[in-house]
Amino acid sequence: MERVVVTGLGAVTPCGLDVPSTWEALLAGRSGAAPITLFDTSGFAVRFACEVKNWEPTRFIERKKLKELDRFSEFALGAAHMAIQDAELNLSEEELDEAGCIVGVGLGGLAGLEEAKETLIHKGSSKLSPYTIPAIIANLAAGQISMAHRLRGPSYCTTSACSSGAHAIGEAASWIRRGGAKVMVAGGAEATVTPIGIGGFQAMFALSRRNEAPEKASRPFDKGRDGFVCGEGSGIMVLEALSHAKARGARIYAELTGYGASSDARHITQPDPEGPQRAMRMALRDARLDPSHIDYINAHGTSTPIGDKNECQAIRNVFGAWADDGLLISSTKSMTGHLLGAAGAVEAIFTILALRHGVVPPTINVEEQDPECNLDVVPNTPRERRLRHAMSNAFGFGGTNTALVFSSFEG
Repeated sequence: MERVVVTGLGAVTPCGLDVPSTWEALLAGRSGAAPITLFDTSGFAVRFACEVKNWEPTRFIERKKLKELDRFSEFALGAAHMAIQDAELNLSEEELDEAGCIVGVGLGGLAGLEEAKETLIHKGSSKLSPYTIPAIIANLAAGQISMAHRLRGPSYCTTSACSSGAHAIGEAASWIRRGGAKVMVAGGAEATVTPIGIGGFQAMFALSRRNEAPEKASRPFDKGRDGFVCGEGSGIMVLEALSHAKARGARIYAELTGYGASSDARHITQPDPEGPQRAMRMALRDARLDPSHIDYINAHGTSTPIGDKNECQAIRNVFGAWADDGLLISSTKSMTGHLLGAAGAVEAIFTILALRHGVVPPTINVEEQDPECNLDVVPNTPRERRLRHAMSNAFGFGGTNTALVFSSFEG
């Protein structure tokens, strides 16, 4: 079975328009939350989010092409361009047949859908764009990347709510492991800072309502947390069979050693610690690691009262004494907000960077840690630590859970 390594990283996030600027913001503890600018929020109880700022899609996409794309696909194309460039990937015609793309998307083109409905109501069906459906459907993030880079292997979308991006990476690795592909471009994308996106989550009372201090609103593991902050963006990585990466002399960021997936099979929105436990244990078995080998977990950590508590309980149940004796945990959603379908992919990139640089990004806004979340959550300040193995968790509505394990590459 082929080993799978990561050779390229790309990201578009609320904290930066590329991987280096985003990582620098995380280590500085800077939040990407601010008042919403993408639509008029005067009728909303929640008026802030983690938007991607100063986005200019023509850096990566021809202007005439933009009419085909919703914002989530723009982000995906930008992040994929950066990841492929970072990997210095230049595939032959034969290799392109064995290179594919899987991009997880939770909700797809909400902005395009809302705009199309307005056109339909006010101007009639004859005024709808012929690109309405191709722009909205979730698999077109992967499709557009595949077309842009002529990736002729498997191309599809994983849609599993907030686990979508992590599922995409795990499934892409599975294609390589079983010999179905040599190279996979994989990750997640989302752009749901729209009236339906914010209004829908607001109606569920899932969002923080700290309109007076957006940068303080996402506060995972803090006693005063009151909900998540909606974010947008994309994270894409290049995965390769180790033999392929070595043959072309690629730089290797890390090895993807473990992948676990499970279902709570219980409730659409109320999490259960048993499901995440099964995903984490499965990832550990897949990586052939004991719990004490994991040095760091990039937690799902959304900043919801029940979600954070349940994840901490699941971690404690899986890792036992090691949860108190050396395991570091942090939630980067405290800075990026919750990128929904893109979250698992963006946070997997952060996990890889923590391994590579030997520094754990902090959980900001921890002013009074919840005693039911009594783990080392690296509060407010990054922590230097040599890391060998790290886990990235992603859980979603419908009780879907994923865990990915990345390891420092040792030839």
